[in-house]
Amino acid sequence: MSSGKVYPINIKGYKVDLPVLAIDQDMSIAFFNLHGAQELTEHCAKEIAKILPEVDVIITAESKGLQLAHCVARNLGHKFYAVARKTQKLYMQDGISATVKSITTKNIQTLYLSEHDVNLIKGKRVAIVDDVISTGGSLQGLEALVEKAGGTVVKKAFVLAEGAAADRKDVVYLETIPLL
Repeated sequence: MSSGKVYPINIKGYKVDLPVLAIDQDMSIAFFNLHGAQELTEHCAKEIAKILPEVDVIITAESKGLQLAHCVARNLGHKFYAVARKTQKLYMQDGISATVKSITTKNIQTLYLSEHDVNLIKGKRVAIVDDVISTGGSLQGLEALVEKAGGTVVKKAFVLAEGAAADRKDVVYLETIPLL
């Protein structure tokens, strides 16, 4: 539930007020949401595309990373990008899966990758792109999927690093936000 408070942030020249939401009694987050925020998504995608090395494929997890990955892939001239789904769809029967735990879901969940996306990744240099890294649970699942698919993760890029994730040396990000 929103407290009515906001956390102001400047993401490479784009200023936005993030609503502060309680995760539980002892913790709140500055909630970052790209859904429907076309201008913000385009800005973040252009900035992330600048910090990616030469990559062949972008991968993200649904759903908050979808439009970001779409725009980053377009900025890099890629025709396709891979999407790890949170439920196995009918067309994904021949795909692969990995189990993860994330701060926003609070549950163990499985990520699924379609056979099409497995073939897209196999033997390729892959960049994981998502909106926020916090505990790294979703990232671990994406890394496992890329490895199972036979790709190589060459960069892990996020719009925001939350809390201790900002201290990680294996990720790049545009800005930091605290756990509140």
